[in-house]
Amino acid sequence: MELKQKSIGFIFLAFIFIIIVVYVLVSPFTKLKSYNLANLFTTSKRISSNDVVLVVIDDKSLSKIGRWPWKRQYYLEIFDFFHTYAKTPVIAYDGLVMAPDIEHPESDKKFFSNIGKFENLVAGVAFSYDGFESAVNEAKYDELLKTKSDIKIIDKRSLKNKQQSAARSFTALQYDYFKNINSLGMVNVIEDSDGYIRKASQIINYKGEFFPSLSFMMYSKLTGIKEYTLTDKYLYGNNEKYSLKIPIENEKGFVTNYIYYYKTTDGIYSHKKYSACDIIESYRNLNAGKKPIIDPNEFDDKVVFVGANAQAQALTDVGRTPVAETFSGLDIQATNFDNLIGNNFFKMVSNGYNFMLCLFVFVLIFVLASVFPLLITLLFTIIIMFAILFLSFFMYLNKIAIGLILPEIFVFIALACAYSYKYLVEGNKKLKIQNAMGKYLSYDVMQNVVKNIDNISLGGKRANITVLFADIRNFTSISESMEADSVSEILNEYFSAMVPIVEEFDGVLNKFMGDAVLAIFGEPKKSENHAYDAVRCADKMLKRLKILQEKWLDEGKPRIEIGIGISTGDAYIGNIGSKDRLEYTVIGDTVNTASRIENFNKVYKTNFLISETTFELVQNYVDVITIRNVAIRGKANKINIYEVVRLI
Repeated sequence: MELKQKSIGFIFLAFIFIIIVVYVLVSPFTKLKSYNLANLFTTSKRISSNDVVLVVIDDKSLSKIGRWPWKRQYYLEIFDFFHTYAKTPVIAYDGLVMAPDIEHPESDKKFFSNIGKFENLVAGVAFSYDGFESAVNEAKYDELLKTKSDIKIIDKRSLKNKQQSAARSFTALQYDYFKNINSLGMVNVIEDSDGYIRKASQIINYKGEFFPSLSFMMYSKLTGIKEYTLTDKYLYGNNEKYSLKIPIENEKGFVTNYIYYYKTTDGIYSHKKYSACDIIESYRNLNAGKKPIIDPNEFDDKVVFVGANAQAQALTDVGRTPVAETFSGLDIQATNFDNLIGNNFFKMVSNGYNFMLCLFVFVLIFVLASVFPLLITLLFTIIIMFAILFLSFFMYLNKIAIGLILPEIFVFIALACAYSYKYLVEGNKKLKIQNAMGKYLSYDVMQNVVKNIDNISLGGKRANITVLFADIRNFTSISESMEADSVSEILNEYFSAMVPIVEEFDGVLNKFMGDAVLAIFGEPKKSENHAYDAVRCADKMLKRLKILQEKWLDEGKPRIEIGIGISTGDAYIGNIGSKDRLEYTVIGDTVNTASRIENFNKVYKTNFLISETTFELVQNYVDVITIRNVAIRGKANKINIYEVVRLI
């Protein structure tokens, strides 16, 4: 009992170790893939806000306005359209003004001098891990950057999360533009190791100062919220009209959150898109007193994002996202803003929660596999797997991201562990039965084969024989549901029925091996056609079993099935043991082959299989189905085995 308890304890600890190791190794990968999969199947329920629109320099715009790069005064026309003619509360410019326009310096000058009048405009700036170029006055630029954001962050995070980013510089914008622009926001996009964009960076800690993203800066301008509180898990901000609560992660100086993507019909944009050329033409028509292509009232109270994405002239700006492989970079910025204004965020459950879910699934499947038969276990397993999928998608629809793939993986791990454990238990129980039966039946064979009991001695000979191996299917599972007395009763009844059949066909019961029977034909009882005797014996055993099955059914006892394997060949047969303890037995490849052929009954869903050597001797007496090229453990070459369908 103590040894059994230690074994169970060891197996339990081994399974816990497996769970922890698999979780640690696989969880980071499956977390990302779960997010992708869940987004893909739930975005159809998510529609972007009509109050967020895109103005894109697309192929149509390049065709109408002219080749890239454009004169920067064209941007002034776009911005002024919204500033003068539309009631647009805030505009985003997802562009970086770095190099001067040498061909059109007057256009640059006009752009730089007028950019400051658009108080509701937020432009982009990108941070870099490289330092500034030598021509840039680092201190001057860093000091000027501080004036481009009026947001205050109250940092209440624990010390471990108060990490400064490794960024050493930001975009060296044209100085006159940099000086005159009112507001800037970070446009850095985070790509995971597999190239997907799943997170938005809301804040960067740049040289000890907090700086907002483009979308976060726009949100602040629109709502009027200037002060925010940052904790280890959330970023808060509110006033009388608006309230913001972002579940965040602290990543090497960046404050990030998972993006809540919206439905896209074209695989590129999830928000309504306008061509920049139509805005420019509408602006010019309005200035000339003509009817615009697009009515500026259409943009009243709408937030506008301006940027480029065209196939021509290397203006493609797309990224891989869970909802599309070619999602617009401009729309990623717009989606982030849409998340902010709508408080649409995924709350990622903790690693502890995901681990407990996986542990629960593992234990549940393990228990089911241990208690119920295989088919019922598989049915429950399928139901549980669908339940996990339903739960995951339901949670994602409610903005809670939980593990989707990893619990499904643990379903299969649990099945593997459960049936491995069951196999060990079954083997252990068979061993117990074998030892118990051996105490009573190990000398039965001696009564049938030893002619002169006074001359018993060690030794034997090689002989050509046929070996029959019969085994009860899944006896451990059957015995688990029965009392010990009932197990003994049904075994004794089964053996009592089978042993006389072996003797009827001149076979010798060599031994009982738990619930298995090993019989030999040809020795010591001589027979000219021992292979045929064995085949007839097996046929009658199966017929006798059907009678027993009907009887047991009437008595409410479980149904027992057996598998039989027969092989013919040379083997060593004789007395083996010591002077005090002898056993008349048979040893050799023929015995092993019969046993291994019997095991193939489980594989091919058969009951009666014979080897090729046996078939050659009985082929005129049986109808068979050939099973070709079977690999038998211990044999170098594959062989054919045969299912006996009936005797002729």
